[in-house]
Parts: sequence; structure tokens; C-alpha cells
Amino acid sequence: MSTTRRVTALSATLFAVLGAAAPGLASAAPGIADRPMSPGAAASHHVLPMAGGARNSSSSNWSGYAATGSTFTKVSASWVQPTGHCGSGTTYSSFWIGLDGDGSSTVEQTGSEVDCSGGSPQYYSWYEMYPAYPVNFSNTVRPGDHFTSTITASSSKTFTLVLTDSTQGWTRTVTKSLSSAALASAEVIAEAPSSSSGVLPLTNFGTVSFSGATANGQSIGNYSPDRINMVSGSTTKASTSALSSGSAFTVTWKHA
Repeated sequence: MSTTRRVTALSATLFAVLGAAAPGLASAAPGIADRPMSPGAAASHHVLPMAGGARNSSSSNWSGYAATGSTFTKVSASWVQPTGHCGSGTTYSSFWIGLDGDGSSTVEQTGSEVDCSGGSPQYYSWYEMYPAYPVNFSNTVRPGDHFTSTITASSSKTFTLVLTDSTQGWTRTVTKSLSSAALASAEVIAEAPSSSSGVLPLTNFGTVSFSGATANGQSIGNYSPDRINMVSGSTTKASTSALSSGSAFTVTWKHA
């Protein structure tokens, strides 16, 4: 199995190291795209492999739940933006819902982010219709904000992506088409974004709580979804709890 992942903004320090690589350069890892930029700039998502049996998997960059085995035209969830606990290093984490990306080469997703640079957290939100580059929203995001999001696909593969921050009082609605979309999965994920050099250090976000996770209007648990833990070698980077009432769970940071 494979999963789609987000390649996030790079710090100025990483840009200095990786700046010789041209934007969009692919690395040896499957489908990894790179666009080195300053913090908060838009970047891209693509595929990293998953290991383990169905319904209980590990991924180097995902933690959460992914439903497969059907055609998915709608996914929804709510979450609370966690606080980024920053040390001296540059780290990254994102929280999102999406259609596709688990075993397919397209992805339609939207979510929030907290990156650490220079010891300070940076919060923002974004959407992406891969293979197009993502777009960051300019709206204010703060820790503790309550997010709700829904992505809906029509029969013509026109997607409506809605992201609401009820704490800050804003909603962004984006309508895009992607004819190559497979509509093969629905997921709710906490992620360690990546660059062309691989998966980036994961921001210590403590615990993020997701609720109301549904696919095609049903609790995501009805689809016996993959429960995914983020693992690098023998190190667990983030762990996913069991589902509560079929639609609520937490992801807990363990290691950068």
C-alpha cells in the first residue's frame, strides 16, 4: 500500500542547504515532489509507502485513519488545532482530511499546520489538488482553534473543499476539478510533511483530537478503515488511538 503525503514549506536554513535543487525535482523515493521555500509558503503532497496488514498499518509520515475498498465522494471531520511545542530545531506537522492518496496518485485535501522555525510556532491552513501545488489561506490560525472540514466530489469529479475555523469565524470554500481523481480512499490524518530529502522532523503537537470523521456520510468506522501509526524504523513518531463511536480518535506525538 502507499500513502500520499504533504511536502511542506522549508525553513530558510533548509532552503540554503537544498536550494540547489530545482523546484518540482523528484527524489528517488516514490513520487516525492520538492519545492524549497520560506516558511508558510505553499508546497506539495505525494506518495510514500505504508507497511503492515490491512486495517493496522504503519507509515513513515501518516498517523490516523484511511478508508478504502469503495468509491468515496465525501469526507468530513472536525479537529482542534494543537499547540506546537518548539525547540531549537525546524519541525513540521499538518492535520487534514482528504479523498484519495492511499494507494492512488491523486489527492484532494485541506487542513491546518503548525511548523516550528527559530523556536517559534507558525500556524496556517491550506488546500491542495495534487498534482497542482497547494495554496495557503491567509486567514488567522491559532492553537485551540476548532476546525471543521468537508470535501465533496460530484459525478464529474468536481470537488468542493470547505474548511471552517469556527473560533476565528472564517470559512474558505474552494471548487476545483480533477478528472484523474481515483476516488479510492477517504482519510483523516496527522502528518509529518516531507521534502525531496525525505520526511521532515515532526513538530511536537502533543495530542490532536479528531471527531465526526465520516466517509460518504457514514462514520468512518463503518468501512473498517486502516488504523495508521507513524513509524520510522523502530521509532514510533505518532500513535493513533482506537476509534470512539466509530468517528472520533486522537493522535499523540511521540518523537520528532
